[in-house]
Amino acid sequence: MSEVPLNIQLSSLPNSPGVYQFYDKDGKILYVGKAKNLKKRVSSYFNKNHEYGKTRVLVKKINSIKHIVVPTETDALLLENNLIKEYRPRYNVLLKDDKSYPWLCIKNERFPRLFLTRRVIKDGSEYFGPYTSMKTVRTLLEIIKSVYPLRTCNYDLSKEKIENGKYKVCLEYHLGNCKGPCEGLQSTEDYDRQISEIREIIKGDFKSSLHYFKNEMKALASEMRYEEAQRIKEKIEVLENYQVKSTIVNPKIDDVDVFSIVSDDTYAYVNFLKLSHGSIIRSHTMEIKKKLDEKDEELLQLAIVEIRQRFNSHSKEIYLPFRVLVDPSLKMTIPKLGDKKRLIELSERNAKFFRQERFNQIKILDPDRHTNRIMAQMKIDLRLSKEPRHIECFDNSNIQGSNPVAACVVFRNGKPSKKEYRHYNIKTVVGPDDFASMEEVVFRRYKRLLEEDEPLPQLIVIDGGKGQLSSALKSLDVLGLRGKIAIVGIAKRLEEIYFPGDSVPLYLDKKSESLKIIQHLRNEAHRFGITFHRNKRSKAAINSELEGIDGIGEKTAKELLKRFKSVKRIKETAIEDLSKVVGLSKAKKIYDSFH
Repeated sequence: MSEVPLNIQLSSLPNSPGVYQFYDKDGKILYVGKAKNLKKRVSSYFNKNHEYGKTRVLVKKINSIKHIVVPTETDALLLENNLIKEYRPRYNVLLKDDKSYPWLCIKNERFPRLFLTRRVIKDGSEYFGPYTSMKTVRTLLEIIKSVYPLRTCNYDLSKEKIENGKYKVCLEYHLGNCKGPCEGLQSTEDYDRQISEIREIIKGDFKSSLHYFKNEMKALASEMRYEEAQRIKEKIEVLENYQVKSTIVNPKIDDVDVFSIVSDDTYAYVNFLKLSHGSIIRSHTMEIKKKLDEKDEELLQLAIVEIRQRFNSHSKEIYLPFRVLVDPSLKMTIPKLGDKKRLIELSERNAKFFRQERFNQIKILDPDRHTNRIMAQMKIDLRLSKEPRHIECFDNSNIQGSNPVAACVVFRNGKPSKKEYRHYNIKTVVGPDDFASMEEVVFRRYKRLLEEDEPLPQLIVIDGGKGQLSSALKSLDVLGLRGKIAIVGIAKRLEEIYFPGDSVPLYLDKKSESLKIIQHLRNEAHRFGITFHRNKRSKAAINSELEGIDGIGEKTAKELLKRFKSVKRIKETAIEDLSKVVGLSKAKKIYDSFH
């Protein structure tokens, strides 16, 4: 596309805030970014060795660069957001979705109607929203209509038509759901007062409504109109119950936007809470697919602009978990304590719940994406050079030093591959020596895989701490596999993970999926090894009980067990039946031994 070499384009960039756009050789836009200093930021793409593969691919495709200079970094942020939505570049995260959210509309008309809509029409009407939950907006609408009698008809209630008696009251009037403004039975002043109070309720402020109804209830009670006073009391209770459910911590927190972010290797989740008079009046979580290993700071920055635009928020204060660039007219608070900090934690909890719901949905609907995400995360968490698609875990079992055995379990794509599990009888080690046993089993396992030209795992997990890990490493050294297979040890006490040559263990988050897979491996290896060990011990105990009888050897013991299945049945069998299997002489010895 461009005939000007890239180095010339780079050298001509200004040292000013602005937005840059990368294009490929066909003139197709690849990426839009913002910068405090255009020259430094854009040059960094070409001066650094990028670890992230997609960034390297992007840089190779860049053929030309365009830029727009703006007065401030904040202006750059806003312009970047608009250009991303307009051009949808391949390597940018795309924040906008195509959902049509519901709004509450107060219609611009005499005796305004209140209704739910998904279309915003610029006709002077007031729109509140958008709401992310249809259930929330329906509940709010029901509460308002149960407290305030509003008209639902779409008549043109002009003063002239009402005075000329053009309309008659309908069933809604007789049911008490409307005060009959169509026949002039309700004044515009009274109706507009209701609309004014409804407007405040939608914003989360119940004070004026409650104050009005309480005064009205007292006035009716003083006039001994108790039935009407009771109806007003019921309306007060409806409003108070709704207010209690929506109040968070501190009713003094008013007109604030709260944002938080949680992320993994491929996706980020930004939660937004809208607060008014201590009540959450809106919550929304946005899922963002990462394109170029973007940092949380820049993703949160983009999301704040997009969410505030989408939800038409004019709050002058925002609470954030850390400092990011925002509009200077906004007051930014990074809470450390108290109710404000709890709101950030609540927002983070909402983001985490949303992420977990998405994970659960993906696990069912797109298991490959779920597996790919976990494997990519394990690679990062365990500092591996490859994704651990094939993992093997070893465990020793020698209860009270008897019948030492070991187990090797195999996981593929994070799940057990039980047909590949293997048991080992310890052959070269005398007595209970976990370290030597581990050394023997690891050597035997990988010597065989090498001889049979079988694929090796990307990761070996050793059930044990530094000692067992060192023993396993000795075998890998002998086989020439040191450095070719990643290996870690997991200690039971604090679930610490040890790496070769590093005395400081790694502690993964207890909720980490990487740790859960390693624990699953360890538990499977332990279960598999213990089962084999118990079976072997049980068999040895049975054989020794029979072979302890004078004149009964291993062969005779096997024949008896094959026929009678257990020592208990042999004890209960008559001499005649025993003699049919082993002869009368041996049958008599067995019978006499047990009786």
